[in-house]
Amino acid sequence: MNIYLLIAGVIATFTCIGHFTIGKQRFLKPMLEADFDPIAKSIMHCVFHYISVFLVLSALVLIACAFELMSNMQRYALLLFIALNFVLFAIWQIYIGYFAEVKGAFRSLFQWIFFVVVSGFTFAGIFQG
Repeated sequence: MNIYLLIAGVIATFTCIGHFTIGKQRFLKPMLEADFDPIAKSIMHCVFHYISVFLVLSALVLIACAFELMSNMQRYALLLFIALNFVLFAIWQIYIGYFAEVKGAFRSLFQWIFFVVVSGFTFAGIFQG
């Protein structure tokens, strides 16, 4: 068992739970109730669920890889893909938070912390085994 991947999978699972509870309440619901272009609103609704699918699949793959339910050849590429995506999500969110004209942007854009941690433990898991 790869403990680093298990930790990454557990944190990714908590990230999913936060996405479906806090994200739905603080982002999706207000965005759907806002008054702006219906096409843009539909696209943002789809994007929310695209991210949902990615987060759920990533958590499942991390946990499956932690228990070595996949071959090493398949694991390496999947884990590298997940780790790079999470680190890029974090970098992009930090960048947007830094240049946002909204007061307290970093307080609202806190997910980068989880993304960095999941990415770090995933990289550690890749290099451990």
